[in-house]
Amino acid sequence: MGMATEAQFHVLAVDDSLIDRKLIEKLLKTSSYQVTAVDSGSKALEFLGLLEAEQRNLSPPPVCPSQEMEVNLIITDYCMPGMTGYDLLRKIKESTSLKDIPVVIMSSENIPSRINRCLEEGAEDFFLKPVQLSDVNKLRPHLLKGKAREEEEEEEEEGEEGEEGEEEEEGEEEEEEEEEEEEEELSSNKRKNVEESLSHDRTRARFNGLEVV
Repeated sequence: MGMATEAQFHVLAVDDSLIDRKLIEKLLKTSSYQVTAVDSGSKALEFLGLLEAEQRNLSPPPVCPSQEMEVNLIITDYCMPGMTGYDLLRKIKESTSLKDIPVVIMSSENIPSRINRCLEEGAEDFFLKPVQLSDVNKLRPHLLKGKAREEEEEEEEEGEEGEEGEEEEEGEEEEEEEEEEEEEELSSNKRKNVEESLSHDRTRARFNGLEVV
């Protein structure tokens, strides 16, 4: 399977603010992404098929029921009424079918504990509002990584079909240990990278003088 081009990537944007939602939608389309924008976490889960699947105790389909297009990345606001961006992140990461979709969080508040909590829960990045084109440019590596992860899993499934049960279990145990080590390293690196990125973003006029607690 060949790597998808950037124009084929589909991003689900979630924000209860119409102004912010239109802004992120415009920036994503400017960067040639296909965009679906919704105004709440519950609508995002509905679009992904997770709400209906939960009600029926089923796994959500790999392709969104409301649109025959795979979601390659989710970017969501943190502060939203009802279901917060953090709640949405946890729902995605708890789903066996959706957990590999990269999730990026946006917020107008720079709160280190909030940022770290999201990164530890599996978020790929954390952007400060107002989101800029330079932020959107940072999405591509996450999209490529998510796509590569899907292809690796597909190849692993094909390769495991003809293996003996015992060998398969041993390989999975070793792989899980390696993945845990990689995830710990990635989590640490993500926090470091986000902290460095946000420290540079302190030059944005909107956040000048913002006290970090």
